Amino acid sequence: MSKVVPLFSGSSGNSYYVSNGGSGILIDVGRSAKQMTQALENNNISVSSIEAVFITHEHSDHVSGLRVFANRYKLPVYMSSGTQNALIKKNYVDEKTDCRIIDNDGVNLSTMHVDRFSISHDCAEGIGFRVNMGEKSFALATDLGYISDEVEEAVTGCDAVAIESNHDVNMLQMGSYPYILKRRILSDTGHLSNAACSEFLPGLVKKGTKRFILAHLSRENNMPEIAYRESLNVLNANNMKLLNDFTLDVAPVETNGSSVIF
Repeated sequence: MSKVVPLFSGSSGNSYYVSNGGSGILIDVGRSAKQMTQALENNNISVSSIEAVFITHEHSDHVSGLRVFANRYKLPVYMSSGTQNALIKKNYVDEKTDCRIIDNDGVNLSTMHVDRFSISHDCAEGIGFRVNMGEKSFALATDLGYISDEVEEAVTGCDAVAIESNHDVNMLQMGSYPYILKRRILSDTGHLSNAACSEFLPGLVKKGTKRFILAHLSRENNMPEIAYRESLNVLNANNMKLLNDFTLDVAPVETNGSSVIF
C-alpha cells in the first residue's frame, strides 16, 4: 500500500512523507525539527522508516528545520547542486549534514526510485520529484511559475499527484500585498494559480492519474474551498466524476492525520 501524508503545506512550512507501506522518504523539512518529529508521531510514522530526505529548493518554508532534523537522525539529504550551494550560504546545512546531489539518473532506494525534474521558481535550482514504487508512482510539483513541458512529462501517468494551487488571481490582485510581490507571484517564476492548476488536471486524468492533492495554498490569497471548487468544476466540465474517475484533496496547513492512499 502506497501513501502520501502532507505533514505541512503552505507559506508557513512544507513537508510530505511518501511511503510504499514499509520504508519512506520526506520531501522538504519546512518546520522546526521539533515540529517535524511531533507531526510524524501524530501520524504514527516512525523516523526510523525514513530512508532519505529530498529538498525542492532553499526557501525557508521548505528547509527551516532541515539542518537540525537531518543531523539529529543522520539522514542523507538529496538536492540539486544549485540548491546545495544556496543552503550552505544560508546556513540551512553544515559540515555535519550528509548532502548528496540528485542528478538526472535519479536515486535508487531500497524499494523506491526517485527522479527529479526542473521547476520554474525564483530560487537557485528548484526541482520537483517523481517517486516510483513498483506499480505505483507519485509526483510532487509545487512552487511553479507555470507548467513547463518538463513538468508535464514528469507528472503524467502518475497514480497520485500533489500540485500547487497557490492563489485565486482575483483575491491576489485585490489583496493587500505590495505590487512588486503580486507581480512576483503572478510571474513565470512565481506560483501556480487555482485556474492554471485546474486546467491541467483533466489531461492528467486522461493519462491515468486518480488521486490529486492541491498543495501550497496561500493563506492570504486563497481558501481551501475556493481551490477545491475550481478544480472540481473544471474536472466535472470535462465529464469526469469525483470518486469514479478521480479523488481530490486539499493539503492542510498541518495534517490532522489524513493521508492519500493509492
